[in-house]
Amino acid sequence: MRLVGPSGEQVGIVPLAKALELAQEYDLDLVEVAANARPPVCKLMDYGKFKYESAMKAREARKNQAHTVIKEMKLRPKIDPHDYDTKKGHVVRFLKQGDKVKITIMFRGREQSRPELGYRLLQRLAEDVQDLGFIESNPKQDGRNMIMVLGPHKKKTEAMAEAREAQAARKAERQGQPAHADEPADEAAEA
Repeated sequence: MRLVGPSGEQVGIVPLAKALELAQEYDLDLVEVAANARPPVCKLMDYGKFKYESAMKAREARKNQAHTVIKEMKLRPKIDPHDYDTKKGHVVRFLKQGDKVKITIMFRGREQSRPELGYRLLQRLAEDVQDLGFIESNPKQDGRNMIMVLGPHKKKTEAMAEAREAQAARKAERQGQPAHADEPADEAAEA
């Protein structure tokens, strides 16, 4: 078998008995790294430490992984301007967080005969948030509802990284403040 030493150096091709002897000498484990290679490759390492480090790498990778979330916002064709601004604010927040947004216009009664009102409302909303997101699926009528999906320009991982940086900056700013708001900083240090 081909043997790799504890610090990554090539020991060479050695018999199994010699490899096991070296493992006992270094008080390490003999771990087969590449079984399909000819000859098989083994390495001298602390197997418990190796398992722990690989588990930590996998955990870190999962932490940085982004889950695709679709948020939903429901509107009516005859929406008040202030209500529209509030709903638009929610859509902006969702897109900044890197989430997709499904916008549903609900039609009732006679409103169903005027789908162009809903279409215009969805187009207006898409134009208002075009710097943060894009139309992923165009508006389409689905029974009594009209549905459109907006996707963010930046990925969820980028949005999460920016949020972490902003949170760290706010925390550092708070720690630079005095203990009490009405005391100057030098008096707080003397107390």
